[in-house]
Amino acid sequence: MVFVHENWIIVPKYDIFIYGGDSVHTEILKIIEGSVTNDRQKSLNYAKKLADLYSENGENKIAEKIRKIIQEKDTNLATLDSMIARPFDKETKMEMVDISLPTENNEVLIFNEIIENEIADFILSYTKRDNLMSKGIETSNHLLVYGPPGTGKTSLAKYVSLQTGLPLVTARLDGLVSSFLGSTAKNIRKIFDYASKEPCILFLDEFDVLAKIRDDKNELGELKRVVNSLLQNIDNFSEDSILIAATNHAQLLDEAVWRRFTKVLKLDLPNEKLRRELILEFSALMENNYQNDSKKIKVLSNAMEKFSPADIKSVIYSGAKKSILNNSEQMNYGQIIYEIFLKKFSDEGSIEKAVEFLIAYKVPQREVGEVLNISIRQVRNILEERKNGR
Repeated sequence: MVFVHENWIIVPKYDIFIYGGDSVHTEILKIIEGSVTNDRQKSLNYAKKLADLYSENGENKIAEKIRKIIQEKDTNLATLDSMIARPFDKETKMEMVDISLPTENNEVLIFNEIIENEIADFILSYTKRDNLMSKGIETSNHLLVYGPPGTGKTSLAKYVSLQTGLPLVTARLDGLVSSFLGSTAKNIRKIFDYASKEPCILFLDEFDVLAKIRDDKNELGELKRVVNSLLQNIDNFSEDSILIAATNHAQLLDEAVWRRFTKVLKLDLPNEKLRRELILEFSALMENNYQNDSKKIKVLSNAMEKFSPADIKSVIYSGAKKSILNNSEQMNYGQIIYEIFLKKFSDEGSIEKAVEFLIAYKVPQREVGEVLNISIRQVRNILEERKNGR
């Protein structure tokens, strides 16, 4: 429901409060109406009128902001409309790509400073490629990212999409790789042709499936032709689009593939400092009893050694979910330690082992009982039995 009070327009459901005169209110209401009825053109038209009204009233800064948003979103939507006819595999009838527009999200992207600088450099090189080329400096729109699972390769592709404003075109291996290898080579060509129609980011995840070493004796000669086709399409890829390839198995990539990427980034598992940053970032979603305790944060970081950013997020979010389901307004340190235990010993865990694990990480006996849903007496009995070797 929308309320208009004096010079304020209020949408309680979305915590929206907008100040303006009657004419401004009219345009805003029309924009909201177009949005909730999925009438994109109506929203755009009235947004343009709203920008004109602000200009007439001397509010040039907000008018320019509105016009900038319109231009960016209108361009993106027009691009998406032109890419509706997605390529599909003739054998399986499956579409070979997913496409999404860049949108703000709550996804955390934390790397070490060198990686962050290199990502920023890659994005800047793309956005200022005309300037560089005018000076005779060649630019590359090809980025290869490798590292263990969960280290942020997909998140990086989404981040580049957001920063450049380009739609993200993600290749689907289930639709791309055909049982007939000759068809796979054709499918690769289709995807690259599709991604060259309009400026976009082509994201090839699990890149090693397509770019395997060509002298592998266990592979058929036809697979070598697939790799050759891939290399040719990379070489001919549109300079207006960006190619991002990602793999967990860099050792499987053909040597010639590496030469096609002037920017190569290795995403490692986070070190102790980055783990602490990730723990604090993810834990901010709800109240907890450890984020202001540097000793507990350090213990949690050490306990999550060799965890990927995705693992750390999973552990903390699982702890938050259980806290909420138990009607607790606070996430406790002991709950996170237990989630770490489950991550490490999911196949061989037991109540006895869980008690030992939590106690070893300085979780109070009372909290151990609450987390494991057992009495303090049971906790003490288990510890006593372990102490006596039973």
